[in-house]
Parts: sequence; C-alpha cells; structure tokens
Amino acid sequence: MPLSRIVTLIVGLIVILGLCLWLIDSLSRLYWQLSYSPFLGNLLLFLIVVLIGALIAAFVYYVLVLQAGETRSRRTKRQRQQVQIPAAKSEAASSTLQAVKQQVAQIQDEVARQALLSKSREIEANLKRGEIQVVVFGTGSAGKTSLVNAILGRMVGRVDAPMGTTTAGETYCMRLRGLERKILITDTPGILEAGIAGTEREQLARELATSADLLLFVVDNDLRRSEYEPLRALAEIGKRSLLVLNKTDLYTEEDKEAILARLRQRVRGFIAASDVVAISANPQPAQLETGEMFQPEPEIIPLLRRMAAILRAEGEDLVADNILLQSLRLGEEARKLIDSQRRRQADKIVERFQWIGAGVVSVTPLPMVDLLATAAVNAQMVVEIGRVYGCELNMERGRELALSLAKTIAGLGIVKGALELLSTALQLNVGTFIIGRGIQGVTAAYLTRIAGKSFIEYFRNDQDWGDGGMTEVVQRQFQLNRRDEFMKAFIQEAIARVVRPLQGNAELMEEEEEKRLGSGD
Repeated sequence: MPLSRIVTLIVGLIVILGLCLWLIDSLSRLYWQLSYSPFLGNLLLFLIVVLIGALIAAFVYYVLVLQAGETRSRRTKRQRQQVQIPAAKSEAASSTLQAVKQQVAQIQDEVARQALLSKSREIEANLKRGEIQVVVFGTGSAGKTSLVNAILGRMVGRVDAPMGTTTAGETYCMRLRGLERKILITDTPGILEAGIAGTEREQLARELATSADLLLFVVDNDLRRSEYEPLRALAEIGKRSLLVLNKTDLYTEEDKEAILARLRQRVRGFIAASDVVAISANPQPAQLETGEMFQPEPEIIPLLRRMAAILRAEGEDLVADNILLQSLRLGEEARKLIDSQRRRQADKIVERFQWIGAGVVSVTPLPMVDLLATAAVNAQMVVEIGRVYGCELNMERGRELALSLAKTIAGLGIVKGALELLSTALQLNVGTFIIGRGIQGVTAAYLTRIAGKSFIEYFRNDQDWGDGGMTEVVQRQFQLNRRDEFMKAFIQEAIARVVRPLQGNAELMEEEEEKRLGSGD
C-alpha cells in the first residue's frame, strides 16, 4: 500500500476516534439523565456503537477499496492508451507510405523513382517486423566498436583499429529480457575522417543514424563543435539519444565527474541529464605486482541499465515514432524531387515564351516596352505553368494574373531599369548601336522571364504570393536575374535569337531597296 494512503488512513482514524470520544462523553451525560428508563438508555448506547462502527467501516472501505479501484482503473486506462499510441502511429505511417507511393508515381526519373520505391518497401518491412534499431554513432577514435563488443559480450569487430576500419554499417541481433522485440545494434563508420573516402563513410553513418530508434552517441572527452552539431541536428529531428562518455578508465574520478558535468550542461535542453552515461568499454590492461598483465572487465552496466529502462518503457513508441519519421522524411524527399522536376518543366515554358514575347514585340514595335503588349502570350504562359503544378486555369484567369503582374512590374520601375541594363549590355557586345526594335524585343524577353519566374514561385506555394506579396517576389526575381553570370549568357542568346535576325532582315531590306532604286534608274 502506498505511504500516502497509509498516512491518510491513520489520520482519518484518529480524527474519527477523537470525534467518537467527544460524542461518547456528550452522550454519556444524556444516558445518565435517562437512567430512570433502562430500556431507553440501552437503546441509545446500542445506536451509538452501531453509528461509530458504520463510520469506521465506511472510511476504511473508501480508502482501501474505492481508491484502489480508481487507481487500477487509471492505470488500466493509461496502459490502454499506451498500447493504442503505437498502433495509431503505425497507421499514420502506413497512410503516409501510401501517399508517398502516389507521389513517387509522378517522378519521371526512373532511377530516382526506383530508389524511393526501394526505401518505401524497406520501411514497410520494418513496420511489419517491428525490430528496435539501436545505432552506435561517433568519431572513429571514440571506441564505438569496443562498445558494441562489450554490449554483445563477444568480439564482433576489430578493437583499437585505425580510423576508418568500419567502412559499412555492421548490424548484430540481440535480445533483452522482458522485451519481445528483437534489438538490432549497428556499428557505424566514424565521422570527421579526412579525405573523400572519409566523407563518404560519414555520409553513410549519418544515414544510419537518422534511421535509428535509439541512438548511442559515443565520445571520449568533452564535446567538440564538430560532434555537437550532428548530435543536436539528430535530436532536432526527433532521435531518442544517449550520450555515452567512453574510456573513463583513462581519467581520475574527479576528472570524469567534471567532464560529465560539462557534457550535461552542453546538451541541456535536448538530452536529459540521466541520458548522459559514463562507461569504459575496453579498459586498459593493468600490471599486477607479480608482473602479470590483468585485463579489467568492461564497465558498461550503467549504460545497459539505462538502455533497458528506455527500451522497456518506450520501445513501442520509439519504433512507431521512427517509422512515422522515416515515412515523413521519405515523403519530403519525394516532394523535393517532384518540385525539382516541375521547376525544370516550368523553366522550359518560361524560356520558350520569353523568346515568343521578344518576337512579338520585335515584329510589331511599340513606342515603349510594356508587358501589356504581350498580354495574350503571358496569359498562355501562366496557364501552362499552372498546369505543370496541377492548377487548371482558363485563359481569362491567366490574363487577369498576367495583367496584374505586369502592372506591378511597371509600378516598381523594373521596365525602365531593364531597358537601361539591357541597352548598356547590348552596346558593349555589338559594334554598332542596335535599332530600337532589337532593344525592345530583348527587353520584352527579359520582362517575360521575370514574370514567368515569379509565377513559378506563386504556384510552388499553392497559389500564394507569401507574406511579402507579389511585390516582394517580383523584386527578388529581378535581383536574381540581373546578376553578371546570368546576364552574360542571356545577352549572348538574345543577340543570336533577336538581334542577328533583325540585322539580317535590315540588310536584306537595304539590298532590296538598292535593287529597286537601281532598276528605277
């Protein structure tokens, strides 16, 4: 029985007995007053005894029976909820995987599509098996393999090996009493290794770490920034982590406690103090007085106890949370691929329509360049970009959007800025001053490009211009499309597509005019 319930029972009985004594004293006087009638006196005494007994019985029944029943009910309800949580998360993961498969079907790149399908099948297999994935992560010198050896109780890899020995994730199966699920413990390559091969091994280690249900991040001293950043990043995406200080046999007790205190301070806020554990997975051998070498046993009991407590209490949730997380990450990867695919398609549409707009303006020059002159061209561009992003617009709606953006561009003074920018660039690239139609055509192409790029952002954000509105999007696109590296390529293509054909037509017209005048003579 809990201590609080015992105290409540004792205090309650004392209060009841005190009240009873007071009541008995008061009623005894009444009894003596009724002594002239023995029957009434005895009846009163009997009723008092029955009342006191009923009060005591009711109090004991409430404390021992009703509260115990309520506690069992709450515990049963809490356990039922704990069982239901992983089931709900597993269902959410299954739903997410189905949605991911629908997204993957839209990906045109066969290699990327097959890679995502393979990952989705792997997550589905993990969902069915329900194994707990424990991943050991850290630098190559922290003693990860020694820790795995100590946990399993047998040699599974090279110990005290040079950095980079574990070139691929090596996984071993173990059981924990009181836990039905299998535990898969994976030793990963070390991070922060030099060279291209080291970078590739680190990438593999990070991928394995992000798939862990429980992460053991191993260090052999205070955290360096290069260790802190990946640990913090993994914690931020929801990785349940233990920070393991290894090689404590190399430190005095005072130094060990100082390092532990610093580690707990550095990770406060995303790793609990109880999840920072000190061990010695492979203690250094000691020489006895007889001259013989003695190999101490690994000291990993604190880590094993903490792992067991976490896996028994949170194992179901850890598996469900990780499967859901992996499903969401896979969905995000698919969305990025689809977005990149759509952007490439939309960019091709913009590039096509910018030169169509240039041709329209070059053939029918106007006193001033204005996107209103190419409203029909831009309306069709908007409709086609919307179709790429799954938004079916009619021409009327496309024209409204195109005119609205054209007015914004004109109001921001971008038309004038584009004319000045392109006139200067064209004069620097062409020997003679280009006729007005050429400048107007190239400027129309440039403004159509800015409009098209702005509409891509609009449709990428589900037909929303964002907090800054249309103005901010247009200004950002203008700044992006006036950079030197872009302008050089754009001007060269504009000369080839717009200026040279106009010059050729002009020379042809001059020749025809000369022939006509010559024949007239």
